[in-house]
Amino acid sequence: MINIKELTKDHVGKWVKYTGNFGGPIERGRIKSWNNKFIFVVYKCANQWDRFEEYTGCATRPEDLILERGR
Repeated sequence: MINIKELTKDHVGKWVKYTGNFGGPIERGRIKSWNNKFIFVVYKCANQWDRFEEYTGCATRPEDLILERGR
């Protein structure tokens, strides 16, 4: 789980794992932005991760995300 209140501008672009699939595959993405309720994550960007900010972020519940360490 990610605590939205602890996010800073340095978290933009950080890799996360989506774990809310209830047994489905884990999805990876990058944090684009957030508000007081959701973290907006880019999961697909035609494999152009250096330009992920140009793609739409999906509203994701923070309790369904894990911040990847070392990425």
